[in-house]
This record gives sequence, C-alpha cells and structure tokens, in this order.
Amino acid sequence: GVLRPLDLMQPYRLEMGTRLETSKGKNLYEYWGSGIADYLNERQAGQKAPVIVNLASEEYFKSVDLKALKARVVQCVFQDWKNGAWKIISFHAKRARGLMARYAILHKVSKPEGLHGFNLEG
Repeated sequence: GVLRPLDLMQPYRLEMGTRLETSKGKNLYEYWGSGIADYLNERQAGQKAPVIVNLASEEYFKSVDLKALKARVVQCVFQDWKNGAWKIISFHAKRARGLMARYAILHKVSKPEGLHGFNLEG
C-alpha cells in the first residue's frame, strides 16, 4: 500500500509476484484492487489539476488501478545507452528514481515542471 515518511514500518521486501490468496483475489494486484488509486484520489481531492509523478518500478506501479485513478500520471523512464541502443538497466533506473525523489524533496517540487532541473549524478 501507500506509506508516508513517518509511518512506523520495519524494512522488509514484499515482491509483487508473491502468491497471496485472499477473499479479494489470488495475488497482490487483485488484493489491492482500486484501493491505492482510491487513496491517491482522496489525497488529491480539490486540486485543480491532480498529477502523480510515478517513480515506482513498472512492477509496483501496476498495483495502481489506472482506470480508477483521476490524476494525470507522469511516467519517468531512466535509460542508459548500451550496445547501440537505449535500455533500462534495472540497477541504474532504481538509483535514478531514488535520486529524483531526493531532488523533489530537497527542492520542494510541487509540479512536474519543477523536475526539469534534475541532474543529480549526471
């Protein structure tokens, strides 16, 4: 689900591919259903132009029901030039997502346009 910075949560790794049969479904995507989108909609209620800057991996962002989400989504894709083509290198993309999140926090970015200056570590 959605965590906030001061939530008291111990570190652990829950893979989205983990099998979890519940009354809500057979996997974590079905378990969350529209719950995450509903929460994000609630948090952005009243904003003129709600927007979500997605810094999650593709695997985890699939848990957000885009049909239920009212906000515009800005996808951030981090690629490296390798062997003559642009490719997503998982390790580098994960680091870049974290660096962009740090940049957004340090610069108090409130709109996607505020990320145009992002250049941490090149």
